[in-house]
Amino acid sequence: MTDRTSDRLALDRRTYLRATGAAALGAAGLAGCVGRASGTLATRVTDQPADIGDFESLVVTVEGFWLGPEGAEPDSEDADGNETDTDDGGDDAGDNETADGNETDAGDEADDEEDAGREYFEFDEAQEADLVELQNGETQLIDERELQTGEYPYLQIDVSSADGTLTDGSDATVDLPGNAPLKFNEAFEIRENTRTTFTADFAPVLRGNGRYLLRPVPSGIEVEYEESSDSDDDGSSGDNETDDS
Repeated sequence: MTDRTSDRLALDRRTYLRATGAAALGAAGLAGCVGRASGTLATRVTDQPADIGDFESLVVTVEGFWLGPEGAEPDSEDADGNETDTDDGGDDAGDNETADGNETDAGDEADDEEDAGREYFEFDEAQEADLVELQNGETQLIDERELQTGEYPYLQIDVSSADGTLTDGSDATVDLPGNAPLKFNEAFEIRENTRTTFTADFAPVLRGNGRYLLRPVPSGIEVEYEESSDSDDDGSSGDNETDDS
């Protein structure tokens, strides 16, 4: 009886130590997560002129966005074809077009390596924005959420469709950039107790084949920072919302 009692007491003691040790580690991990600083990222979209004057409406559907790998260096200017051709809309990029008109990127493998580590944020509900209504400085909020503080090299918009109607009432064929996505190479920060507003600017460009291509406009990207107060109670919870104000 004595030996069995001693063994049971030793086992109970070891179990207790393991349990308290695990609890301590769990509390430490939780404290680390809770203590991490965060800030707010508000994502807005707008439209540069380009060939938007051809449209009665051009509704893009946005499913979410990617954040470039934290701490990575931003791409060099126009390295991924991030430009809008506003001249004659020639078919000079046709060499990299697929059969359905979507543009591909010859440097796709290199882009995949650069994008390793990026993080995707899917919206609770897909957001729609009519680019015809987002001219002359008008913008639309498509998402607002709390994120961990850090420096990011770019923001990439996930557009799943673009439905256009021309001013004469006919349907327009608007191609998405395919493997050369709506990637906005503008480094920005998420700062503690700060609202970062990233405005992504893109526009339709008429191609030589009579189709339009949706392209990012680097010169129209805007990043603004606004310090927030702890007393703010605007109800922002990190869920996406649309706000035209």
